[in-house]
Amino acid sequence: MRNDIFPEHFLWGGAIAANQVEGAYLEDGKGLTIVDLLPTGEKRRGFMKGNIPSLAPLEGEFYPAHEAIDFYHRYKEDIALFAEMGFKVLRVSIAWSRIFPTGEDQAPNEAGLKFYDDLFDELIQNGIQPVVTLAHFDVPVYLIEQYGSWRSRKLVDLFETYAKTVFTRYKDKVKYWMTFNEINMLLHLPFLGAGLVFKEGENQKQIQYQAAHHQLVASALAVKSCHEIIPDAKIGCMLAAGTFYPYTCNPEDVYKAMEKDRESYFFIDVQSRGEYPAYAKRFFEDNNLEIKMEPGDAKILKSHTVDYIGFSYYSSRTTSTDPEVIKNMTSGNVFGSIANPYVSKSEWGWTIDPKGFRITANQLYDRYQKPLFVVENGLGAIDEVTVDGEINDDYRIDYLKRHITEMGQAIQDGVKIIGYTSWGPIDIVSASSGEMKKRYGYIYVDRDNEGNGSLTRIKKKSFHWYKNVIESNGQTVESGSLSRL
Repeated sequence: MRNDIFPEHFLWGGAIAANQVEGAYLEDGKGLTIVDLLPTGEKRRGFMKGNIPSLAPLEGEFYPAHEAIDFYHRYKEDIALFAEMGFKVLRVSIAWSRIFPTGEDQAPNEAGLKFYDDLFDELIQNGIQPVVTLAHFDVPVYLIEQYGSWRSRKLVDLFETYAKTVFTRYKDKVKYWMTFNEINMLLHLPFLGAGLVFKEGENQKQIQYQAAHHQLVASALAVKSCHEIIPDAKIGCMLAAGTFYPYTCNPEDVYKAMEKDRESYFFIDVQSRGEYPAYAKRFFEDNNLEIKMEPGDAKILKSHTVDYIGFSYYSSRTTSTDPEVIKNMTSGNVFGSIANPYVSKSEWGWTIDPKGFRITANQLYDRYQKPLFVVENGLGAIDEVTVDGEINDDYRIDYLKRHITEMGQAIQDGVKIIGYTSWGPIDIVSASSGEMKKRYGYIYVDRDNEGNGSLTRIKKKSFHWYKNVIESNGQTVESGSLSRL
């Protein structure tokens, strides 16, 4: 790899989310939020899809987000470790219900505001810039109870109030923002993505796309507020990305892959280009969907587009129109994918496709011509602690090495990428499964799936590897580096 692949001020770091790390789920005035209602076990996936039996925690269920890894009380210890690795940035999210416990309180919760003041101050004192997501799978449960969450236009105004509040409070501390995490997740896990709960017989697709419109308008209004309150800040959107491959060169398969990509690109087309694409209008007609829009919505969307495209990449996906081929689906992938015979899989069934990372980055940049920010990428795996207290996660190093190499290739292709925050630099609760054994971090956390453990932090082998990657601005990623680390 050339010595000048990554820009001089490339933003190396890691990414976490409030609901997966903080814990303290009702401490200092915080209200209930989406993930506080998601237990571990077989029921979790159904809950995430909107089949929620209760909008309060149930007896006899274990809710891993309630304590998580106790980042709320241990963030200084964790930030010191991130600083030791040399992080330039840390992507975090603000818990909406820490700031407005019900979502429509008359005044914000000062204890919640102070927590993020202290968190951002600690980051800055350690030379780490905060990159902040406004909504990372996060809606106050009160708003779900009262309004049905994002199916209601009411949430647009409430979200705007929340966004203005935190922009005003942190304008001197945070210069990189994002609106909604993986906004396209609304179509796949509607409760996790947008707090949507469905009743039997409802037109779920109608509700999802109406909710999507409300989120898109709210996102544009947040961009407007950010530009007005923090003129020197950058604010982006965020996509759960991963190119769909056609299983064969049959034109039907190729067209199907294009349609599947468009399901996700729809959101970013609106946030980046400022208007609904023509293919979406046909989709609405073909599916008898009527999206209610207010008179000023089109102007809001057009006038307030994002500054950059944030995206997560974990795997590519494959699709087909052949009923027999469709039977061969991989497990674990939220988006659903046919098993690709040319690539390997993780322990949770996710495709491992570094070249797909380069392809996805090129497609996004070709499509939008705006800077990209890789805000999630990583490998969930089972880690074993040796008798000497070490974690030799060479498999994680290999995964990251191959993906960062392909990111470097994308930059050489001409793709403008401003930073890379790998997912879960410290072990956290898995969003999809609620497990702790599905570990992503460079730092091991002593906690198991049942909530047992001391929460002690232990550096893994990958900790030292990633530290060298950052110190060298990506140069130790090159072939052969593993033998030296």
